[in-house]
Amino acid sequence: MLVSGFPTSSDIYLEIDGTKVAVVQSYTSKTTRSSQTVEAFGEEEPVATIPGQRNYVLELTRLYATDEAIRDNINFYDLADFSLVICKPDRKVIYSGCQWSDIGETGTLGAMVVEKITVVAAKRIETTV
Repeated sequence: MLVSGFPTSSDIYLEIDGTKVAVVQSYTSKTTRSSQTVEAFGEEEPVATIPGQRNYVLELTRLYATDEAIRDNINFYDLADFSLVICKPDRKVIYSGCQWSDIGETGTLGAMVVEKITVVAAKRIETTV
């Protein structure tokens, strides 16, 4: 069995209503889940655990607005309920119901670039390509 490495992202972008509004250079994601233990009277240890809701937090680096988004005057600060799409060679990962929680901006004259955006997503799905 030959292992050639992990599949990498070939395209990462933000989408609103099926329209690509920004491309993303890189991302990091963190998924957490709060779980609860079930205790029983007389037992020293929990008898079970119950999984809680998942929380998806993503940090996006170097976002560039698309020409269409610039023409439509889309502002990163006004983005709400958008999707992050990550295309990999063998599948597509979509984080939907996204809201930004933090924006860090640096840039050059005339460029619509945001350096970092922290995003909280409501849902994560994977589809095979």
